Amino acid sequence: MRESGILMHISSLPGPYGIGSMGKQAYAFVDFLEAAGQSYWQILPLTPTGYGDSPYQSFSACAGNHYLIDLDTLVEDGLLKAEEITAIRWNSTETRVDYGILYNNRSRVLKLAFDRFVPEAAYAAFVAENESWLADFSIFMALKAENGGKPWLQWPEALKLHDAAALAEKRAQLSEEVSFQYFLQYIFDRQWKALRSYANGKGIRIIGDVPIYVPLDSADVWAAPELFQLDESRRPEVVAGCPPDSFTADGQLWGNPIYDWQKMHDTDYLWWVKRLSAAAKLYDVIRIDHFRGFESYWAVPAGDDTAKNGCWVKGPGMDFIGAIQKALPELDFIAEDLGYVTQEVRQLQLSSGYPGMKVIEFAFDSREESDYLPHLYPVDSVCYTGTHDNVTLKQWFDEAIPEDIAYAKAYLGLNEEEGYIRGMIRGGMGSVSRLFVAQMQDYLELGKEARMNFPGTLSTANWTWRAEQGFDSPELAKDIYRITKLYDRVKK
Repeated sequence: MRESGILMHISSLPGPYGIGSMGKQAYAFVDFLEAAGQSYWQILPLTPTGYGDSPYQSFSACAGNHYLIDLDTLVEDGLLKAEEITAIRWNSTETRVDYGILYNNRSRVLKLAFDRFVPEAAYAAFVAENESWLADFSIFMALKAENGGKPWLQWPEALKLHDAAALAEKRAQLSEEVSFQYFLQYIFDRQWKALRSYANGKGIRIIGDVPIYVPLDSADVWAAPELFQLDESRRPEVVAGCPPDSFTADGQLWGNPIYDWQKMHDTDYLWWVKRLSAAAKLYDVIRIDHFRGFESYWAVPAGDDTAKNGCWVKGPGMDFIGAIQKALPELDFIAEDLGYVTQEVRQLQLSSGYPGMKVIEFAFDSREESDYLPHLYPVDSVCYTGTHDNVTLKQWFDEAIPEDIAYAKAYLGLNEEEGYIRGMIRGGMGSVSRLFVAQMQDYLELGKEARMNFPGTLSTANWTWRAEQGFDSPELAKDIYRITKLYDRVKK
């Protein structure tokens, strides 16, 4: 079956309260996807944003991002009053998320809802079902607040070491804040389940991202340091990154601690099983970010300023994949196999049975051969116009060298009447890949200003793009439906 979808994170939806949410606009976008003949809505991680406001640097691998909770729904639930929301200035511009304003105001408003909340049977069931990660996450966030937001490595020694007696005492002292964190996760879960159920009822499946790594300053590393390559003081011995290439002379230094894969193996990868089980409650399909890291990973000595001195270290490979498939046989995955792909990485992707990714804007490098040309795609793959880390198609045409643009024009038969961007989308739609996914920005023909992330940079441009009101017009839905049907990607 040939299908297609659109990539757009919830935070990018328009709305009055500073960031896209799981409210009316999200439901309207599901209706738009249905009208456009789409089968998938791809989003970024739903976990709380952390360092650099990135959803890939989260304080928890399992928690939900409370910024995405819809405030109007809480008014309908009787937990907030409309004037409590409208009294706050939520943004400086409607087309950008201002995370500073959210940080200062979102929790303050949500605490008003918490004060009115009366726990119910569904709340007790949620807590019981998620206690394995919820308990550590909630006290972690309470302690972080008490310690002025400092990383856990800078907390008092007993708390840094996750001492049971010290934590029990703090749970009692900080019970109000801990309960507030439980409340936030319950409300997030309730709203997300309702939205996902609505999407599924319309025939739309959700594709969600699971980053391969978690940040050092996370409840995950704090609560289970033995599963990571840390020294006696619980600081990383090596950190994750990517080697130098033609784009980055110093490589990419991500800084995440690296797993102790032997310890993971000795526990039958239970930590990963729990993590992916939690993700399965959020998504219908899981895209595993940086899949090549399971074959071998770039390990950089901790403390280095660049990634140049790293080296490749063998990863868990099919031992890990096999354990996950045995424990969670019903899960569907996409392998993000971009970057430095060796024959060993390709073999792991093939052995896993997970479809890999093809990015059409990578195809037209006039200086060297490319395996991203659509006629080379395997059927069992996912074709993208670009990902959240890439330029938009308009930016590609604005910035690519003339030879690359000429190559794309010749290969795809691009012409001004159709439009170059629409022609590039046609190239992906017409590929043999079972699934084609375009960024919403590409259908809107937006440029650099709408790029979601510039990897390796800290910028207010990252993770902040929001669509304008009316972006999801009936006319655009009809246009997308037409090309989707033309290439036999509308569900029968």
